[in-house]
Amino acid sequence: MIKVGIIGATGYAGGELVRLLMGHKEAEIKWYGSRSYIDKKYYEVYQNMFQIVDEKCMDDNMEALADQVDVVFTATPQGLCASLVNEEILSKVKVIDLSADFRIKNVETYEEWYKIEHKTPQFIEEAVYGLCEINREEIKKARLIANPGCYPTCSILSIYPLLKEGLIDPDTIIIDAKSGTSGAGRGAKLDNLYCEVNENIKAYGVAVHRHTPEIEEQLGYAAGKEIRLNFTPHLVPMNRGILVTAYASLQKETTYEEVRAAYDKYYDKERFVRVLDPDVTPQTKWVEGSNYVDVNFKIDPRTNRIIMMGAMDNLVKGAAGQAVQNMNLLFGIEEAEGLRQVPMFP
Repeated sequence: MIKVGIIGATGYAGGELVRLLMGHKEAEIKWYGSRSYIDKKYYEVYQNMFQIVDEKCMDDNMEALADQVDVVFTATPQGLCASLVNEEILSKVKVIDLSADFRIKNVETYEEWYKIEHKTPQFIEEAVYGLCEINREEIKKARLIANPGCYPTCSILSIYPLLKEGLIDPDTIIIDAKSGTSGAGRGAKLDNLYCEVNENIKAYGVAVHRHTPEIEEQLGYAAGKEIRLNFTPHLVPMNRGILVTAYASLQKETTYEEVRAAYDKYYDKERFVRVLDPDVTPQTKWVEGSNYVDVNFKIDPRTNRIIMMGAMDNLVKGAAGQAVQNMNLLFGIEEAEGLRQVPMFP
């Protein structure tokens, strides 16, 4: 049985980790860490856990935690994991960080976009970017996993095969993305109040969203060159879900069959990436509560461009589900363990 500790267990991603791990046959949560609710029973924070989780919330003492568990999940704001992790901890436990602290390999880029100093840049190089469908073998050998961001996960999986196969021009990529409000976290913010969000949709972080360099870096590896792209996220009035619509110019006249073959080459054996039938567009409703990513595409011969689409649950594949998938790979157990939930509908 894998002993698990969670730091940040009372945020949305932390709560989703608890929900998923409750159904995991090989894992047992030993530590529910929460600075905000120390000594408060977990079910008093999340009433859905009444008579399921009776333990009290604890602090974020990662050094003490490392002596009690096999893996630590940090579902915390940017900067916290980097301030806590050290060589002694990494020699004892695996760490899966759901923040951005170890996703970007260039520390100057991280500090520029996140506006904070990185406390442990010496661990950036060894951290493995935990996008399981792309970095599976590297993940299995890692001590420290940088769990990808929600927008980057959906964006990269929607675009990656066409970059790898050289079917699109890397310099023409535009990503339009929409997310439910849970992506902003559980903290009280004016912009997330009901009256601000309901019956409204808005772009935010235009040209400056912090996920931009993460997407550029990872797609750059696929393209074999540095990439600059436009990424514009939007907030929509729903709890969960991300929808990505990305655009790029085709390198040459290309058929449906050629593009479909590229997606199938990378995803045909992937349990959690579903390439939809022709002309079926991904929808957030059909992946809600699950670890699935639905992707598809449409060629526009009139403009010689292609539209790439993806939908997923931002709290599952975009956060907690992917973190559990990474844990499964780290410990050599079935990758889908704890992640077999069928998408919820309605």
